[in-house]
Amino acid sequence: MSKKIAILSTHGFEESELKSPKEYLEQHGWTAHIVSPEAGTIKAWAEKDWGKEYNVDKTLDEVSASDYDALVLPGGVINPDQLRTNEKALSFVKDFFSQHKPVAAICHGPQILINAKVIEGRKVTSVDSISQDLKNAGAAWEDVEVVVDNGLVTSRTPKDLPAFNAKLVEEISEGKNEDQNR
Repeated sequence: MSKKIAILSTHGFEESELKSPKEYLEQHGWTAHIVSPEAGTIKAWAEKDWGKEYNVDKTLDEVSASDYDALVLPGGVINPDQLRTNEKALSFVKDFFSQHKPVAAICHGPQILINAKVIEGRKVTSVDSISQDLKNAGAAWEDVEVVVDNGLVTSRTPKDLPAFNAKLVEEISEGKNEDQNR
């Protein structure tokens, strides 16, 4: 069955955390759109320096959560820090939760979930440097490669991408989680 996934990102995303899930989703015959607050291109951060530019498929003004089957939130330090203060981005994220659709966040990506106020009471993981922030927001943080909590998939770092991608596809294949306490 055909699926359409939004990858919400802006400048400064960790390149592998956008590129790897996008390619993995497309290998399943699904569509993965890069959605951003701005049109044109967004520039990746590739471990220690700026990486390639990626084309934005849709802006936040052009889409809604109802257009997609799932949402992916790549990390990087700059990307989530910018998105977590963007009201349109936060509204877009909240809508996936209210519609019980799978959401996946890796590395620093879960910071966006804190500001969207959708993390309290959820089991998650992330890069260690934001673990206390997630705990302070009411999440139950674990130091493991991937955590799945009723449609929410989280992972720590690029080395966890194989497990992250596999669980992401599994959750999207299962579809909505109507029994979620979101």
